[in-house]
Amino acid sequence: MDHMHHITNSRMDKLYNTHVKLLAFDFLNLKPNHAHPSSFSRQGTRLSRAEALGVVVWRELKPNKFLKFSIDDGTGCIPCLLWLNHLDSHYFSRRHPSDVRLIAELTKNFTSEIQLGGVARVRGKITGYRGALQITVSDVVIERDPNMEVFHWLDCVRLARLCYDTVKDVKPDNSTTHVPF
Repeated sequence: MDHMHHITNSRMDKLYNTHVKLLAFDFLNLKPNHAHPSSFSRQGTRLSRAEALGVVVWRELKPNKFLKFSIDDGTGCIPCLLWLNHLDSHYFSRRHPSDVRLIAELTKNFTSEIQLGGVARVRGKITGYRGALQITVSDVVIERDPNMEVFHWLDCVRLARLCYDTVKDVKPDNSTTHVPF
């Protein structure tokens, strides 16, 4: 029984600390994992980080606190949060001051680059706030090539089919087969 439990847990955790490329439709359908509060579930697989790409359609800046924005990839809008309080946050007080200054400078640059109508690729932690999912952003790339949206869609569909939607089905004789969901 422990062997089966280990296989199930390793299947569930195979993507846990990976920035998983998701379309908004998939992102917005993630389920909270009550057994592990800092993770979310996609068809039984635990996820903690995501990558998304879309057009910036909404933006709210609170200087020295945060930038909230939404990106639309055509399947829905993903709320994003970029913290700007690194120099004042107790969370960063344990880090080396030069590292904190560098992070603060990077987020300041991200803030000026994230503009309405621009295409942004964001990576970060999947978090919930007041019952809604969001990406707490750690990295932003502004895409200049309009083809990147299509490439992101194709990547998401391919990865969902080949990686995210498959599990190893363990048979009684301990052989395995890949089974799509």
